Amino acid sequence: MINKKRVVVGMSGGVDSSVAAYLLKEAGYDVVGVTMEIWPRDTEEEASAKGGCCGMRAAEDAARVAQKIGIPHYVMNFREEFREKVINYFMEEYLAGRTPNPCIACNRYVKWESLLHRSLQIGADYIATGHYARIEQLPNGRYAIRRSVTTAKDQTYALYNLTQEQLAHTLMPVGAYDKPTIRTIAEEIGLTVAHKPDSQEICFVPDQDYAGFIEKNSTRPVPPPGNFVTARGEILGRHRGITHYTIGQRKGLNLSLGYPVFVTEIRPETNEVVIGEAQDVFTDHLYCDHLNYMSVPAFTDGMRVTAKIRYNHAGAPAIVRRIGDDCAEVQFDEPVRAVTPGQAVVFYDGDYIAGGGTICTDSALLPKIRHISDENLQDIV
Repeated sequence: MINKKRVVVGMSGGVDSSVAAYLLKEAGYDVVGVTMEIWPRDTEEEASAKGGCCGMRAAEDAARVAQKIGIPHYVMNFREEFREKVINYFMEEYLAGRTPNPCIACNRYVKWESLLHRSLQIGADYIATGHYARIEQLPNGRYAIRRSVTTAKDQTYALYNLTQEQLAHTLMPVGAYDKPTIRTIAEEIGLTVAHKPDSQEICFVPDQDYAGFIEKNSTRPVPPPGNFVTARGEILGRHRGITHYTIGQRKGLNLSLGYPVFVTEIRPETNEVVIGEAQDVFTDHLYCDHLNYMSVPAFTDGMRVTAKIRYNHAGAPAIVRRIGDDCAEVQFDEPVRAVTPGQAVVFYDGDYIAGGGTICTDSALLPKIRHISDENLQDIV
């Protein structure tokens, strides 16, 4: 039995965070449930109705769970932080021809930075979530996120950007269980959310029409239609605007060339979308910036890792080395498909996150390079 340390649990109204709160209460913590109010008011009702987290319906479900397991529950307003750190970032990235990951931004700056700050102010020792991941302090003293026990639901990729301070004050009890077990626990204690569906991929765009959302909400001009081109600049047709596309995309191009084609590059400076064949979507290297270190204080030259380039990517063997104060080069053992600027690349050392960064284009990297081999520099320029 522990000495009643206080933990604020971020309760989204779903089964995972609900069971997380229950498990911590059973372990002897002084548990306080908090639902984060983050929705833009004009989309809250629609999004909540479609199963999104942190809306009105989510708060009602979380309140019922809190009452059932006997903990206090509060709603905290984080709309301003969510608008600035997640929605604005999401739109700016698409307008710049990149593909963002708003869940990673939300985790880093809202669900952790903002919630942790307020929780510490009210005397909490920890915050906790229902993520399928584990946190451990390693022999080198650093905190690291470890893969959950279930590969099917592992959510570590979206958590790579958390800081040491945040990890030191975080608990993730669900990471020791698989999803069926979590639902069984919820059933056994009589929670009405035991079989509630998981939330949407992008919660604030309930219809998943990203381009439409940007057109409606951006305060900046949205890029107009432009040309589909080959890598050599040959015009193949017209596109609807760069916010409609991402690297590796095949559907929705409306190009009849007699063979399958894919988006291989987005050029916001010329408003062009580059089209290629299947082999053109593969590469054996990438560059990344905005680095975050987790299990290690820095990447060593030639460090062997398993690099994951998107949430549902299995990961691939690679070597990572720093080429500047805030940028790194990743060389894969075998080519990988659809390396996408704006997405995260996360490096695993076994089951632990070593760190990660944001995939960037070669041109974005050049101003940050401190040292790089002549051969690779030639490849970039």
